[in-house]
Amino acid sequence: MEEQMGGANLYTLVDEEGKEQVFEMLDSMEVDDKVYYALTPYFEDPKEQLDSDGELVVLVEEEVDGEMYMATIEDDAEYERIGALFIDRLSAMFDDEDEDEDEDEE
Repeated sequence: MEEQMGGANLYTLVDEEGKEQVFEMLDSMEVDDKVYYALTPYFEDPKEQLDSDGELVVLVEEEVDGEMYMATIEDDAEYERIGALFIDRLSAMFDDEDEDEDEDEE
């Protein structure tokens, strides 16, 4: 379930135990004909967001009965490889934002 809140792409996901949690989509990419998503837990309270460990969740898109879902990556090597790609991409994105802010302050 996708929600829009303050420009953020929010998704409510249900884990294996049936517990719902809201995540913010940070990025997506296609690798080897598969679509992957990088998400982080979302908290309405900014203090909770700051106190969180900044966990990055990486999921893969899967089709089940004609419906597209975000699913857990079962293969550890695939998870590590895709996670590293997202970390590199996100680091570069945030580094670029920091540089833009520094230029604006000058």
